[in-house]
Amino acid sequence: MKPLYVAMSLLYLSAPAAHAQDADVEEGFSLIEEGAKMLMRGLISEMEPAMSELRGQLEEIGPEITEFVQQMGPAFSEFLSRVDDFRYYEAPEILPNGDIIMRRKPAAPDWTPDETPGDIEL
Repeated sequence: MKPLYVAMSLLYLSAPAAHAQDADVEEGFSLIEEGAKMLMRGLISEMEPAMSELRGQLEEIGPEITEFVQQMGPAFSEFLSRVDDFRYYEAPEILPNGDIIMRRKPAAPDWTPDETPGDIEL
């Protein structure tokens, strides 16, 4: 019976220490959480002027972008249907007369179009 009392006494005496450790861990986590919150608030306050400026610029060019997409959307869609994979092409090159060409890389596999395109206007 005496070992039972000893074991119970040790358990009872170690319980406050374990509770204190749990409290320290919880306090540590709450401090880390507060630090993370402060960091995020600082980042947001630093980014706010840049985001406001970007928002203003987007509002200015919004109608122009919309018009561009309406006019160029169909042509861009047709262009994408003629390109199999952009990895197989060099960077676009602008010729002195303003034409833009995209050369296929020499190591690219042969390309066979899904359908024969119509006449190409030069």
